[in-house]
Amino acid sequence: MSFKSCGVVTLLTDFGTRDEYVGSMKGVILSISSETRIIDITHEVPPQDIMSAAFILGNCYHHFPPGTVHCVVADPGVGSERKPLLVVTEKYAFVGPDNGVFSRIYSLEEKVEVREITNQQFQRDEISDTFHGRDIFSPAAAHLSRGAAVVDVGPVIDCYVEVRPAQPETWHNMIKGEAIHIDSYGNIITNISQKLFKSVIAGRSFLIEINGRKINRLTRTYQDGEMGKFLALFGSTGMLEISVRGGSAQRRIGAGKGDFVLVNIVGEGISTAQEPMF
Repeated sequence: MSFKSCGVVTLLTDFGTRDEYVGSMKGVILSISSETRIIDITHEVPPQDIMSAAFILGNCYHHFPPGTVHCVVADPGVGSERKPLLVVTEKYAFVGPDNGVFSRIYSLEEKVEVREITNQQFQRDEISDTFHGRDIFSPAAAHLSRGAAVVDVGPVIDCYVEVRPAQPETWHNMIKGEAIHIDSYGNIITNISQKLFKSVIAGRSFLIEINGRKINRLTRTYQDGEMGKFLALFGSTGMLEISVRGGSAQRRIGAGKGDFVLVNIVGEGISTAQEPMF
């Protein structure tokens, strides 16, 4: 598969910004290709949280111009036998570890070519066992951004890690999903899509419950409703979110990733007498 660079490299990592790690990656990229434009998606992925990195990448990669190289490093297996990858689609290239971080790309894109980065010309001369973001992924991204051919990076492979996130369970009167991401505002993002919600609820009255908190309506924006009250809405990701106006739903509910979220049809299989609404 061919790839024509637009000269943009994005960085998405779990490094934070306190240490020199992000700066080192940028230095390597610019040393190879001084004209490359580097965009930080985020460096606040929870440490070693592969699925959060995959979720964030899947939400934003397509907003960049065709020809962007996305460099992703959430890599608890650095230094192990896991492969360094180049993933190429019809519009974008991705470099990062073979640990499932590109799982959403594999599912969202119709055409995907996966290569192992084996050509030493796309790596630094000395490779640390603990910092492949600097020594392998940054150089590969830099060379691709300046027009290197993907066929020169390494061979195509057919076996790579793909992690499927948990899918909601559905019945005619209920959806059982889970929290899959907590954003920086404390909004709890679930794996229940707007399309699924509409197909099951079908205009009927419902009750959303997470950790004992119950909400019986949807709002359109984060500003709807009273200050400090819980909200349920479909945010920019298209997934059901639990929020608190002017506060953090995560702190108020004490919820975390993996906690169950139930959506029940009122009057069908649940008790609605004296239900508290928060």
